[in-house]
Amino acid sequence: MSILQTIIIAIVEGLTEFLPISSTGHMIIAQKLLGIEPSAFTKAFIVNIQFGAILSVVLLYWKRFFQSLDFYFRLFVAFIPAAVLGVVLKSHIDSLLESVTTVAVSLLVGGIVFLFIDQWLNPKNDKPVSYKSAFSIGLFQCLAMIPGVSRSASTIIGGMIQGLTRKQAAEFSFFLAVPTMFGASALELYQAWDEVPELFTTENLTTLAIGNAVAFVVALLAIRFFIGFLTKHGFKAFGWYRIIVGAILLILLAMNVPLEIVD
Repeated sequence: MSILQTIIIAIVEGLTEFLPISSTGHMIIAQKLLGIEPSAFTKAFIVNIQFGAILSVVLLYWKRFFQSLDFYFRLFVAFIPAAVLGVVLKSHIDSLLESVTTVAVSLLVGGIVFLFIDQWLNPKNDKPVSYKSAFSIGLFQCLAMIPGVSRSASTIIGGMIQGLTRKQAAEFSFFLAVPTMFGASALELYQAWDEVPELFTTENLTTLAIGNAVAFVVALLAIRFFIGFLTKHGFKAFGWYRIIVGAILLILLAMNVPLEIVD
């Protein structure tokens, strides 16, 4: 991967990590458009770069991370389902990271759901996040192991099903991203090191550092936009976006049109 390719994918990650449109799905699409061949390193990069984006949550909400121990226990309870399934199903998840078709279908189906979710779920009053609610949100997070589903979308909707407001569900989704993406990044890098230690060259480590730094800065801006937009307007705009992108991808794939814009 060149520096330019790294920066482009990092910008895509930073913009989409906290929007309900699937950062992983968009990075897979960007990778395809840029003509980057799938490899052990690119798979590790796509997972690890998300850690840079979620560090923006720690900076923006740092005071909230100094709450009671109960705050961390609830995050841990929500983290458990994805942690267990992530380890058990890792090889299957990795295989999906090469599938643009999976991304397209997930975007399309999720977009249709988004057109109606505000009518089905729109709690008005904040309520405490119980341990039961936290675990349920964690189960919804597991859906995001399918590229194109979106971790933020699945956890926010899971939170709203538990009676949380849009803003409250979004913020809990942000907090949950920290242990989830830290765990996913650590596991991905460890397994990559264990299987192909020669991947960790100075050049590749520099690529990871640049990618995480760019994703971190861009995500700082995206979070502020998303909270305000979601609170005011809900999911419908994101739904139409997902439907349009998913439909275009499926049409191009059905017509066997090459997606690479860079050869």
